[in-house]
Formats: sequence, structure tokens, C-alpha cells
Amino acid sequence: MNKDIKEFFAALKFMEQEREIPQKYLAEKIENAIVVALRKDYGGRDIVTCVVDPEKMVFSVTVRKQVVDEITDPYAEILKEDALKISSKAVENGFVDIALNTKQFGRIVAQTAKHVIRQGIREVERNQTFAQFQDKNHELLTAVVQQIDPKTGNANVTIGKTETVLPKLEQVPGEELSEGDHIKVYVVDVKETEKSPKIMISRTHPGLVKRLFETEVPEIFDGTIEIKSVSRQAGSRTKLAVYSPNEEIDPVGACIGQRGARVNNIVEELKGEKIDIVKYSDDPVAFISEALSPAKVVSVVIESENPKACKVTVPDSQLSLAIGNKGQNVRLAAKLTGWKIDIRPESGFYGEEIEE
Repeated sequence: MNKDIKEFFAALKFMEQEREIPQKYLAEKIENAIVVALRKDYGGRDIVTCVVDPEKMVFSVTVRKQVVDEITDPYAEILKEDALKISSKAVENGFVDIALNTKQFGRIVAQTAKHVIRQGIREVERNQTFAQFQDKNHELLTAVVQQIDPKTGNANVTIGKTETVLPKLEQVPGEELSEGDHIKVYVVDVKETEKSPKIMISRTHPGLVKRLFETEVPEIFDGTIEIKSVSRQAGSRTKLAVYSPNEEIDPVGACIGQRGARVNNIVEELKGEKIDIVKYSDDPVAFISEALSPAKVVSVVIESENPKACKVTVPDSQLSLAIGNKGQNVRLAAKLTGWKIDIRPESGFYGEEIEE
């Protein structure tokens, strides 16, 4: 075995050990690539075979030609007298396999092997990255800000060794990111593309708040408390509906934590975003009343089940609080509950309807 072949198989072994790319996988890729590269030397005929066996350290390339008494196709045929020099069993109209000296096309092998190995590395790493982030889809991850595009405001970030982009539209309004910042991001989706997996991340998605609470509140993580729904206006306010089948547990109190410690940690991560934690109920009247917190509700009248619509009466002094700035409170409550909410003051004055 010559030195070049030994070095070739040593390289395959190194790739398996260091990059976790199976030698067999690379060997098959190289076999196919060499066959394609040499086929043009034989008029495009499909007569070239390559065998790369890392276990036996065998590297061979052969051309199969038909034995004839008169050559009409020099690419695919060989005279019987010449065939007998290669194999004593050669017979007319039979076939003979001619071993090619790999030194004759050493440059082609070297270039092909390098190209295939590089391509193999990219493909395996792409598959590994895709599989890794598929497992993290809809999860909370930590990203490091590498660069902010001054024109678009998009942030280039790294998650582990993987680079991706946090678009400006997926950043919390008013939040100023800087190079080197460690931020929590929510993986919205992972898509496989030709070049590399596309990891779509967000800081505005309601799922981010949900995952932050799962991290901060053990009772949510272990299933004692369930997050029923989340509605969010990123950078301003979030409403969270929580529930526990155990009547002895206060789901709202558990999420707030002693002296507000748990919810304050999340508010700090979200740079001051207000968070309303309300108790979920299967009773729509009770749930809608809770959802309009911090406003007090006098009554809830269900007007229609399909579509879901209701009228809510609040004390006159609570009207602006129930509606919220630019309708924010009632809008988030509507998203949280899934009900269209029409708020009216107790005095009977019918103002503008507020819809979801």
C-alpha cells in the first residue's frame, strides 16, 4: 500500500473521530464522485466502478470492457488478445475488469476527495444542526448578540456555535441590544434549507413569556400549575392565565412568588414589561372578569356563544382602567379569553364599543 493511500484512509479516520462523520458515509460519497469524474474519460459510458473500503483499506478503480474480435467502441470494448493479458479467463463477448492505476489520476482523486470531504462536513453539520434545533423548537434558549446591523436594526446572534438573525420586528420595542449581550430568545420554527437550517427566533412571541414562567416557577414545570393562555403586547404588557386542579394551590400566588420575586425576575428579563397573572376558569363569566384585571367588573353578560361575544359592565371610575391605554387592556383580555368584549360603564352611558 502506497503512502498516499495510507494518508487518505488516515484522513477518513480523523474525520470520523474529530467531526463524527462516519468513514463509510464519506467513502460512499467519494466512490460516487470519482466514478462521475472519470466517466467522461470513457465517453460517458457507465463502465467505471470505484471501491473505497475503510475497514480493509482498499481503494480500487476498475473499468469493465466487453471482449471483442473487432473494436467498434474503443471506450467500452477490448480485443480478446489484450483481454487475455489481463485475465486468462477472458472469452469473446464476455467482460473483463481492468484495474486502473490510481497514480494515473492522482490529482483527480485528491481534488475529488477534498471536495467531497468538505461537502460531507457541511452536509453532516447541517443535519446535526437541524436535528439539534428541531429538538429545541418552541423552547427558550440563550443567544449572544454579535453585531447589530445599523441599517435594518437586525441583530446577528449565536446560539452555541450556530449563527442566526433576530429580526428587528422580533425584538422588544424600545429594547436596546448591544454586542456581547446575553439574551433569552424563543425558537419559533426551524426550517431546513439547501445551505443551512434556518432558525427563526423571537423576543416578542407570547411563547417566550410562557417558557420564562416554566423556568422560574417549579410548579409550572412539574405540571402542578398549567398555563392556559397568554396574550402579549411585547415591551408593554402581557396577560397570563394560570390554573391548578389542586384547590389547595394558589396558581396566581405561586407565579408571583414570595414578595413578587418570581414575576419580578421575568419582568427584569423583559426590561420592565408589565405582567398580569390571572386565574383561569372554565366559567367564561369568571374568566372574563379575571382577564380584565386590574379593573373591577360589575357583571358579564354572554350575548353569543358563536361567535363568542359578551357585554361587561364596570364601575364608571374603572372604565378607563378596564379599557386601558389605546384599548390595550381589553384587547389583551379578549385575546386571552377568546371572547369579543364590549365594555360599558355602570351608569348606563354607552360609549364606543371595544372589539378584539
